[in-house]
Amino acid sequence: MEEKTELSRQQLKSRETKERIFRAAKHILQKKGYEELSIKNICEEAGVSNGSFYHHFKTKDDLLSYYIEDQPRVNPDYLTVPKSAREVKRAIIEVYLNYVQYCRELGVEFISGYYDTKNQALNAAIRTERPYPIVTVQNYVEKAVRAGIIALRGEIEEFTTDIRMIVIGNVFEWCLRNGDADFEGNMSRSLERYLDSTVCEGKE
Repeated sequence: MEEKTELSRQQLKSRETKERIFRAAKHILQKKGYEELSIKNICEEAGVSNGSFYHHFKTKDDLLSYYIEDQPRVNPDYLTVPKSAREVKRAIIEVYLNYVQYCRELGVEFISGYYDTKNQALNAAIRTERPYPIVTVQNYVEKAVRAGIIALRGEIEEFTTDIRMIVIGNVFEWCLRNGDADFEGNMSRSLERYLDSTVCEGKE
């Protein structure tokens, strides 16, 4: 029992340190921009050592991606094999409406700083440690295709690339307008139109 309590304390301390590091990074990003987001500045702002930072994160981009990727999850019911193409489309849109909500929680200033071309954490080709939402979507769609529930008009790689670009475009538009955009409506509409053109009923 004591061992479990001690482990819980360690886990709590670790989580508190991660949160402190993140709050420091968020503050720097919002006030000074991505160029000032160095590990040295993050550690000074958070009041932690470099060793403590590297204990939790590999790089500053890894730090930011940890929180971007640790967003609200899709409804667990959608992770089972779907019953129809309509259900597949609804699940995919829900994944990204969750992401919209998460972006709002982090704030337009933070997201504007995160979506920087210098941020290699956005490069899907090299980010493999934790799944982006698009990986969740790809696995889900592949499962539905294998089960004969849906068919794609095109290759899965093209499908996931298109989805990712649609999402990035909507996020960029929201940031460009400083949050004064119909984020949810734009995301839903653009994804729905794309999915209607690429996802059809399969042959069970």
